[in-house]
Amino acid sequence: MEYNKLIDHTLLKQDATPEQIMQLCKEAADYHFMSVCVNPAYVPLAASLLKESDVKVCTVIGFPLGMNLTKTKVDEASFAIKSGADEIDMVINVGMLKAGNDEYVQEEIRLLKEEAGSRVLKVIIETCLLTDEEKARACLLAKNAGADFVKTSTGFSTGGATVHDVELMRKTVGESMGVKASGGVRTHEDLLAMVKAGANRIGTSNGTKII
Repeated sequence: MEYNKLIDHTLLKQDATPEQIMQLCKEAADYHFMSVCVNPAYVPLAASLLKESDVKVCTVIGFPLGMNLTKTKVDEASFAIKSGADEIDMVINVGMLKAGNDEYVQEEIRLLKEEAGSRVLKVIIETCLLTDEEKARACLLAKNAGADFVKTSTGFSTGGATVHDVELMRKTVGESMGVKASGGVRTHEDLLAMVKAGANRIGTSNGTKII
């Protein structure tokens, strides 16, 4: 298995500088990671640096809380795509999910997928804030809305990916969707555990160390 092609090489910190993004992109190109994952403001820079490489540009939408208006998320995704984003990782409105407003959550994901088109859309459900029932429900809503991946975490809440959550997500969505484990994946052993549990994409800022 090409473990490097499982990795979204990630830098989403609030104080990330252009120079750090340039280094991130260099590492991603050197290691042939699947993508870099950066905040929307750095999509144009990453896209320009990686245009001759096999590394995709991934960005985050509604990050990290997911509490933006749906139209704001759609507009943010549209601008990011026009700036060179190849993949979109969106954060759901967790409060709406917990309130049982499944129609709202599914429709928001559907609209983001409509905007993304053929580009990969990953849906961050923030597992650390959810019960197992809510995690499964969120995964099914993402699947029904046409998303390509479900993703465990932003890495900015109270916890990250766990083997239990990845197993639950994989069992819920079956083999037709991707599962991305993100948050707290720091070692090669962590990566192997997540892959064994069913993840086929890993979001981490420790990609070079892992490989």
